Amino acid sequence: MPIVAQSTETTDWVSRFADEVIEESERRAPGKPVVVASGLSPSGPIHLGNLREVMTPHLVADEIRRRGHQVRHLISWDDYDRFRKVPQGIAGVDDSWAEHIGKPLTSVPAPQGSPFPNWSEHFKAAMTASLAELGVEFDGISQTEQYTSGVYREQILHAIRHRADIDAILDQYRTKKAPAKKQQQKPVDEAELEAAEGSGAADEDDGSSGTAGYFPYKPYCGNCEKDLTTVTSYDDDTTELTYACTACGFSETVRLNEFNRGKLVWKVDWPMRWAYEGVVFEPSGVDHSSPGSSFQVGGQIVGIFGGKQPIGPMYAFVGISGMAKMSSSRGGVPTPGDALKIMEPQLLRWLYARRRPNQSFKIAFDQEIQRLYDEWDKLDGKVADGSALPADVAAHTRAVRTAGAELPRTPRPMPYRTLASVADITAGEEAQALRILSELDPDDPLGSLDEARPRYDRAEAWINTHVPADQRTIVRQEPDAELLKSLDEASQQSLRLLLDGLAGNWSLDGLTHLVYGVPKVQAGFSADATPKELPPEIKTAQRTFFALLYHLLVGRDTGPRLPTLLLAVGQDRVRALLGE
Repeated sequence: MPIVAQSTETTDWVSRFADEVIEESERRAPGKPVVVASGLSPSGPIHLGNLREVMTPHLVADEIRRRGHQVRHLISWDDYDRFRKVPQGIAGVDDSWAEHIGKPLTSVPAPQGSPFPNWSEHFKAAMTASLAELGVEFDGISQTEQYTSGVYREQILHAIRHRADIDAILDQYRTKKAPAKKQQQKPVDEAELEAAEGSGAADEDDGSSGTAGYFPYKPYCGNCEKDLTTVTSYDDDTTELTYACTACGFSETVRLNEFNRGKLVWKVDWPMRWAYEGVVFEPSGVDHSSPGSSFQVGGQIVGIFGGKQPIGPMYAFVGISGMAKMSSSRGGVPTPGDALKIMEPQLLRWLYARRRPNQSFKIAFDQEIQRLYDEWDKLDGKVADGSALPADVAAHTRAVRTAGAELPRTPRPMPYRTLASVADITAGEEAQALRILSELDPDDPLGSLDEARPRYDRAEAWINTHVPADQRTIVRQEPDAELLKSLDEASQQSLRLLLDGLAGNWSLDGLTHLVYGVPKVQAGFSADATPKELPPEIKTAQRTFFALLYHLLVGRDTGPRLPTLLLAVGQDRVRALLGE
């Protein structure tokens, strides 16, 4: 069946890239599956910046599948890369891990207490679980397995035969001073630099230049397993290679046509894989945009292997609000698993789908997550009633389902901020939480807390892990008698109006109308009066009234939304705390 690009004026960025990739794949390999790729280095926690390296091709691959084409999304686990440094702040890891610097990641012990056999598998496992939850379908490739089983042997020998050609390409950049990057291309923190680790870009080693001349291959030492080796001689006819290790002094001679304990240096390894796998689409980070970067140089070296450079966007980096800067070498690095503890997969997918790859964005771990959920729920409603814009519909569709299946969703998706408030007030007491949530809508009460899951669980996790203790809500045990005695007549009247209306307005909507209406009625207006019908001082009166209620109920100036708080406290206790 011929491949026809589908494009309209209203398509989103994913559809536009899918058009290009399908067309390019048909030119390069007609009739074969489309190949897109990502690269991840399990050198430490794989963070949310690295996730863009996966989500960009995933979304494009998924769109191609929706159109009925076969597509492979390769995730290359760069687990044969060297262990560069000991990340700080990782449980079960201390300075003794420094002795493993220079070894392949699969030869480094896992953190103490880990059930996994090595460092690489420990960090791969967490990412693999998150990708499954996000609905990402992929074919994983272990570079340790590829190299140590001899899969790339011919490619290695080919690279060495053409080492002079490779050296000449690299020399174009060694002899030129790269111009300063534009401001918008500079990483804003170490995380952005380390996001390049996902494709190995953090390793800018061109190769070794010893007594054997330039060599684009690094053996791992047969004694200490480290890559601190230098090739001292090589025979092209016999493929006999001699290397010396600067770490332990070991030296040996091997035949490269049967030797599987080493790898091509990064700037040669990456384009070799493009050619070997037939990759048509792979994104790259902003760090690859400068002259001499691995993506730019790879575009020339790939021709030596008979391949072509993939098409793909340069992607901007992902920021975090409410947590420390992302860095694989620091503790507290936010990973996809961290995000999925406090938000549903649909929301996380949407954050990556709605922004073009060259647009940066932030993932919220602070109060901003409530606003993001409000925005998501509003979009959900617009999609349901048909009022959403086409590009927004496309991003929503990509968030809630893949080409293969719809992601599991919360049956009764109540507002996240409401669920968070309830979880905060009840401190994990499920019976109490169910009582409050059932009273939000008396006409359609919640029958089981499971109807509000998993969103409720995510909101509870956010409250427990990301809201400081001094911002948690603790309801008073006894009325503040001193404050109640000090109230003037106007304040006492406002409390009486509220107490008189509690029984008849005991629902989320009813209490919202009541608490906002009390100051209006006191000022001589109808409780139904709109803001346009009211003088500006009514807003001031409302804020004063709200602050009074918060002080009487929780002893602070602010707290959860008052209607939710009142429902949570319960009518009898509210009456007692307000002095009835």
